[in-house]
Amino acid sequence: MSHSAQRVAELQAEYGSPDLAVAHLLCDRHPADAVAATLVDPDLETVDLTYGELRERSERLAAGLATLGVGPGSRVAALLPKTVELPVTLLAIWRLGAVYVPLFTAFAPQAIALRLLASGASVVIADAGQRPKLDPGEDMPSDPPWTIVTVGEPAAGDVRFDDLAATPASDAVPVAVGADGPMVQLYTSGTTGRPKGVVVPARALASMVAYQEFGLDVSPDDVFWNGADPGWAYGLYYALIAPLATGRCTVLLNAGFSARLTWDVLANLGVTNVASAPTVYRALRSSGIAAPAGLALRRCSSAGEPLNPDIVTWAQDALGVPVRDHYGQTELGMVVINGWHPDLEAPIRPGSMGRPMPGFTIGVLAEDSDEPAAPGSLGRVAVNIADSPLMWFSGYDGDPATSAEKFTADGRWYLTGDAGQVDDDGYLFFSSRDDDVIIMAGYRIGPFDIESVLSAHPAVAETAVVGVPDAARGEVVEAFVVLRAGFEPADALAVELATLVKTRYAAHAYPRRVHFTDELPKTPSGKIQRFVLRAQRREELGRGI
Repeated sequence: MSHSAQRVAELQAEYGSPDLAVAHLLCDRHPADAVAATLVDPDLETVDLTYGELRERSERLAAGLATLGVGPGSRVAALLPKTVELPVTLLAIWRLGAVYVPLFTAFAPQAIALRLLASGASVVIADAGQRPKLDPGEDMPSDPPWTIVTVGEPAAGDVRFDDLAATPASDAVPVAVGADGPMVQLYTSGTTGRPKGVVVPARALASMVAYQEFGLDVSPDDVFWNGADPGWAYGLYYALIAPLATGRCTVLLNAGFSARLTWDVLANLGVTNVASAPTVYRALRSSGIAAPAGLALRRCSSAGEPLNPDIVTWAQDALGVPVRDHYGQTELGMVVINGWHPDLEAPIRPGSMGRPMPGFTIGVLAEDSDEPAAPGSLGRVAVNIADSPLMWFSGYDGDPATSAEKFTADGRWYLTGDAGQVDDDGYLFFSSRDDDVIIMAGYRIGPFDIESVLSAHPAVAETAVVGVPDAARGEVVEAFVVLRAGFEPADALAVELATLVKTRYAAHAYPRRVHFTDELPKTPSGKIQRFVLRAQRREELGRGI
């Protein structure tokens, strides 16, 4: 048995126990004086949170949440920035055997309400700055079934976070949910219908830790910074959960992106291991700001969207180390890596997202059958379930029909929805999504969500949203709109529609351009052909239009 296969077996055993208690594994078993997280504010002031402090504070908050009826299986959502309250809240939730529902802080009320209602959340914990998004309105119910806990000054009827966090801790040990017990419920956007619920079982910790070791090679001495937002899978799984599981320290920067601040954090904190989306590396390159002297980086990784090969060359010169690309999904975690672990490190092949991570067997299926395609042939990227001991996804919450579409008829393969090819040495190359999901700056955006908002405008008869190439973000959102009778195309209307998406869905997902058109391309059955619109825009952009 190879070292990596042996390590996979060890992780399965460690995180496969029927007595598994998430809070114990992510906090209580670690030395009390070890630092769990370094919290960084925009002025580069830092605060260290030790595992002992995390345990004490989360025990008190758990006792307070229990008074609100939170217990095993309860869904508790959080709308929090990257402050100390975030890790404390997560550990308190898991201490009670409850399930964490992450909410991205850039979401507007419609996206938040959908996730709260779909998950059946009984409590939502929000920062005071985010609290207005929970007020009753067009998208938020007037009599919600959840209790609101506010960090900061609460609104009338809210529970004060500090009051809950001051509750005397009980003597109860962390609830054991077992390997198959749920620990997270988050949502992934698709092409049609509502966002799909992904329930993450506790045994998924094995695959998260495997990626931290095999893909990122986070060592005990590293200053590790994953810049992804924990409201999404990559940030949640690998900026919070995996470091806590292994007792490592993670850097949490509570600020929006800027090139200057990113350089300052890398230099001032002596970051040695960094992970982020390609858009961050592209922004650093194009910022015109030279890399600070004396960077301590030994590992740089990328995920969330395909990595431009030229970024690898730039990083080698500017950062002193290349960027290695990795691939995964909300439903899987990371499964294909250009691994940094010494046992897996190999020369980077330009354009390749790497080879399957130990614990997963990845193949490319032919377009016309559920059998592997020949090397070099374009096909469907898929996971061989029987040969992937770290595989944990089995279907979407309450959506058996959509779940069935993600697996081949014989149940052998999970279909990622991505197209690609594999070479003779097992290196995988991403080609495209085979659905309409838009990948912008590492965020996956479902067109249905934006189309739903646009369709609510009285001027809109029909709409289709697509992703178009963008040098900085990979893709950006553009919308095609058919107007109702009595309305005319106008720049002011385009701005109004973009603003509507910002305020009712998410600030980052608004259409950068709105194209008014007489009709949308459709199949004979009436289904909108977004791929036709994508091809049209790519051709126009190629001609400089």
